[in-house]
Amino acid sequence: MTSQNGSIDGDSVAIGMAGSGRLDPEVPERLERARRRQFTVGYKLRILSEADAARTTGEIGGLLRREGLYSSHLAAWRRQREEGMFNALSPRRRGRPTSSPEQRELARLRQENERLGQRLVAAEAVIEIQKKVAFLLGLVEPSRPSDERS
Repeated sequence: MTSQNGSIDGDSVAIGMAGSGRLDPEVPERLERARRRQFTVGYKLRILSEADAARTTGEIGGLLRREGLYSSHLAAWRRQREEGMFNALSPRRRGRPTSSPEQRELARLRQENERLGQRLVAAEAVIEIQKKVAFLLGLVEPSRPSDERS
């Protein structure tokens, strides 16, 4: 392409050159897409502490210029800090949460109680069947209620 004074602009020729050395109007220029910046929690907290420590006029502005930030970043990050969002983003251990020894012992005892209760029900059923078999074979007379014994 030519600039206002008629000279050839080197950047546009390099971007749009086809095999013939001319610009191809059918091919759009491929520009790098702007990427959204992402800030870590540690970075945000460091910037907030520096901004909170600023004492003189213009010190916060210098910090923002040096880091390439806007004042809206500080406002949003201060709000997030007050709401406790930074604590929610702190890394946590993966896996099941650890329990205290008392909780583990309580869970073990409950499991054992449940297992013994099931064994008791099965044992009572076996005893009932043995009583009925003994009665059918005539080995034992049916038991009488406790009030009839007297």
